[in-house]
Amino acid sequence: MGNSILEEFISRSLKEDIGDGDHSSLACIDSKAEGRAKLLIKGKGILAGSAVAAEVFKAVDDTLLFVPFIADGTEISPGEIAFQLSGKKLSILKSERLVLNIMQRMSGIATSTKQYTDRIKDLKARILDTRKTTPGMRFLEKEAVRIGGGMNHRMGLYDMIVLKDNHIDFAGGIENAILRTREYLKRTGRDLKVEIEARNIDDVERIIATGGVDRIMLDNFPVSETRKAVAIINGRFETESSGGITLESVRAYAECGVDFISVGALTHQIKSLDMSLKAF
Repeated sequence: MGNSILEEFISRSLKEDIGDGDHSSLACIDSKAEGRAKLLIKGKGILAGSAVAAEVFKAVDDTLLFVPFIADGTEISPGEIAFQLSGKKLSILKSERLVLNIMQRMSGIATSTKQYTDRIKDLKARILDTRKTTPGMRFLEKEAVRIGGGMNHRMGLYDMIVLKDNHIDFAGGIENAILRTREYLKRTGRDLKVEIEARNIDDVERIIATGGVDRIMLDNFPVSETRKAVAIINGRFETESSGGITLESVRAYAECGVDFISVGALTHQIKSLDMSLKAF
């Protein structure tokens, strides 16, 4: 997680929340008063975002004393205390909502990812996220996926080429899309992995015949067709199952022998983990 990206995110988020002042706190709290608060866990799951919270507190007031008790990636249960904070009450109150928004969301993502990875931990397939993320929070959400035991597919459009259905259709077919992509990489001197989407078994066979890619995405394939496609590909390319895969179906796809399973729901259908920052 790049420090400059995190610093920019924290600065922008604090400005969004505080504006010209935290008038609720300024109205009733002495500016010199000091206090303590603790992060109380109210749900069962995986903790994520504690390290980010420390940076938020530092950005708000570097005199705040942050004492973590539980590390990111740890299984947590209701009643546990993740960290303790002490310092100016005004600073604690300024930080509260941003820290909770970050940690509840990241912990929810990490918890969901862990559930998926646990279902297939004895198989070779790895769980991937997607670009279906909250604008401006992608780097945090993808970090949460890693904390939960998953892998990042790609950060954006710039670090991997993925030729999906619209690319293929706009390019005039599978063969054109692949050939133009190889020419583009050669012309620009870029070294990027190339993945292409297949919508059916015929697409798989055309991709194999054309070559020039690293991974084939089996998009919205039923389990039976996935098994057939993996057999046809026979290890010549990496394979990825994608499209509507749930916690209930993920193991069946993994048992087909795919290398990766991408799950958009990890980051776009979030159930945040319940926690609260309580004064004491």
